[in-house]
Amino acid sequence: MEKKRILTGDRPTGRLHLGHYVGSLANRVRLQDSYECYFIIADLHTLTTKAEKDSIEAICENARQMVADYLACGIDPSKAVIYLQSAVHEVYEMNLFFEMLITVPRLQRLPSLKDMAKSANLAEMPFGLLGYPVLQAADILMPRAHLVPVGKDNEAHVELTREIARRFNNLYGEVFPIPDVMVGDVPTLVGTDGDAKMSKSLGNAILLSDDERTVAKKVKGMYTDPNRIRADIPGRVEGNPVFIYHDAFNRDVEEVADLKRRYREGAVGDVEVKRKLTDAINEFLNPIRERRAMIEAKSGYVDEVLFDGTVRMREVARQTLVDMKKAMGITGIWNRISRKAEQARKRSERGGKA
Repeated sequence: MEKKRILTGDRPTGRLHLGHYVGSLANRVRLQDSYECYFIIADLHTLTTKAEKDSIEAICENARQMVADYLACGIDPSKAVIYLQSAVHEVYEMNLFFEMLITVPRLQRLPSLKDMAKSANLAEMPFGLLGYPVLQAADILMPRAHLVPVGKDNEAHVELTREIARRFNNLYGEVFPIPDVMVGDVPTLVGTDGDAKMSKSLGNAILLSDDERTVAKKVKGMYTDPNRIRADIPGRVEGNPVFIYHDAFNRDVEEVADLKRRYREGAVGDVEVKRKLTDAINEFLNPIRERRAMIEAKSGYVDEVLFDGTVRMREVARQTLVDMKKAMGITGIWNRISRKAEQARKRSERGGKA
């Protein structure tokens, strides 16, 4: 039986963090044996908020670091296609066709776009950012994906992809599956500041590649219950970032339950709770760090993985675009014109000989 397909990925803005892992990476690793997986390094999406030349020049190294994180987390390049978005030119054409199938008011209803513009300090919405979800639909439908593992903030974008796929199929015939969305077990991981979701740009992220000392420093500075000024004051567990992280990364369930009980009773201090969280996160990250060190020791390996995956994706994309344009009838327009032109040329040549 032919495997169903997955498409998901990330913008190459640097190394990945714990939020990426719980939001999507864990599902990618878990599903790579049962699905045909396509993981995109979405560099074109980076341009929607960072179009400056120095930002573009940083993409190459950022992409390498991101792929190293993928591999360190357990993604196997023999089972998954990891590719560079901008090098698969079919996505540009697909994006153009899909833009005709969606309205501006529909895109403007997506709150995530306004959040992205605000985070990037953009006073006005660029056309490319407004069309971000349309390009994302082209990414998803290019390998004809059946499932899209994403973070909570991209769930609405997948729904838009489903709408575009349905509209295309209704207009031109069944070309695309209607993809389902899969949100991680921890849909949105709050940052260490407790104020927003984890993000490198906000400086509230624990990176997958952070060493033990860095993790300890970041955990030590984490936001907890602001009303708890002494260890003997009962504290709030629900919504407390330290306990959100314990639930996500501490494998000792009994220890977490004991810490929560004592925290509520005012029988444990933040120092102990954070120390045990530091130990739990470092235990979680140690295998990832070890694999990353092995990957970095193999010169050129990450580039090879990305190159080979992009070549494989190009062939998949070529076939999708051929089928898409054939269904639309776009191919027929040029074929008729070129056929008539060739006939006219032959008639002209025969007339000249006569």
